[in-house]
Amino acid sequence: MAGILYLIPTPLGDSPLSHVLPEETRRIAAELTTFIVEQAKTARAFLKQLPTATPIQQLTLLELNEHTPASELETLLAPLLAGQDVGLVSEAGCPAVADPGANLVRLAHQHGIRVRPLTGPSSILLALMGSGLVGQRFAFHGYLPTKPDERAKALRELEKRSQKEDAAQVFIETPYRNHAMLETLLTACQPDTLLTIACDLTLDSELLATRKIAAWQGKLPDIQKRPTVFLLYRPG
Repeated sequence: MAGILYLIPTPLGDSPLSHVLPEETRRIAAELTTFIVEQAKTARAFLKQLPTATPIQQLTLLELNEHTPASELETLLAPLLAGQDVGLVSEAGCPAVADPGANLVRLAHQHGIRVRPLTGPSSILLALMGSGLVGQRFAFHGYLPTKPDERAKALRELEKRSQKEDAAQVFIETPYRNHAMLETLLTACQPDTLLTIACDLTLDSELLATRKIAAWQGKLPDIQKRPTVFLLYRPG
């Protein structure tokens, strides 16, 4: 019988685990001995906080990141197919959501492996919850183009889609490009389009605010190099 693939969320920053992860999530993670992780170094730092029942040095950490070829996914499932429970750990937030673990989860289903997602923080859902925008209909787009003209075009298309579908449009940016994203948002979007900036969620430095584009003019927060989720909504 195959093992269970546990999807283990991690904190979005340096919040104490007890503040953002339920006791049951921490208990299950602490009992596992094999983990599939994006980076072994940061995964060890997370596992030390649990702490694990097995010494860190004796844990098996298998890496899965954006550079992992699809041909290696079968190998990562080997412990599960041998009957061992395994934890899939994201760098921050929920595994398989804007995360390379999604392909592994899909393959696990194909092999009949039980997948069990555990409760923890998702920056996307936290941002949507706190935005005041349409929670019934929304779309997550990941990263937008990096070139200024292409980014502006993508934002205008999201505006149109939001108005047509009456849906919030959610996206993220590499933290060091946050200011460039804000500048494009202010120039490319309509003045009455609503923009939510959700930064450092669950941390003491958290910023979460929704305003019209016109109201953000001249009042932009300093979010450079800080993890941020953006939401756009243009009422019909």
